[in-house]
Amino acid sequence: MNKKQGTDPINAYIPTIITGILFILLIILILTVDVAPIGPNDTTIGLSHINDSVHRFFGVNMIWYDITKMLGAIAIALAMATVAAGAYQLITRKSLKKVDREIYALGALYAAVVFFYVLFEFVIINYRPVIMPGDTAPEASFPSTHTMIGCTVVGALVMLIDRYVKNARLCFILRLLGTAIIVMTVMGRLISGVHWFTDILGGVLLSIILLNIFKIMAGNSDKTDK
Repeated sequence: MNKKQGTDPINAYIPTIITGILFILLIILILTVDVAPIGPNDTTIGLSHINDSVHRFFGVNMIWYDITKMLGAIAIALAMATVAAGAYQLITRKSLKKVDREIYALGALYAAVVFFYVLFEFVIINYRPVIMPGDTAPEASFPSTHTMIGCTVVGALVMLIDRYVKNARLCFILRLLGTAIIVMTVMGRLISGVHWFTDILGGVLLSIILLNIFKIMAGNSDKTDK
């Protein structure tokens, strides 16, 4: 057993706590600082000068909106594939105890993503900077759920690649593809103009919190290091 295992459980929570504080602070700032009715139908947004400047700089780009929708669908498909892998393990190994710890951690991560998705549909922090086609009023937009889904689902799988893929070159390629999907989702969602800058930032911060907790649940050591 390595010496660092005794300190890991405590140290591992420090990034989560710091990021959680930043996430809460961001919400407080959005609700209280530089709040102005600059959204459609006079909806308000905090840090309005920053948000308005970023939104005006990028404008609205529905091509990038469609691209990020497609990337979101890929992330959801990957999540469904891991759920299917867990079901396969359960059927073939015939025991809940024999299902990989990583699969349970992924299940908990997906449940947390769904929880926060639903939570912020009811606890509305702010609305979109645009009214989407087919809608008559702006939707809730904090945090960006596409950002959260892309970062958490793909980020978690990137973290697990080397545990299941032993070919170093393939592992590198998959990690590169996963990272590209995350970056394109975050930047594409910002460029699309359907979210305020603080929506994207909130999605990234919440994703970091969830991925830090996932890392603790999945375990930091390789399967062979037991």
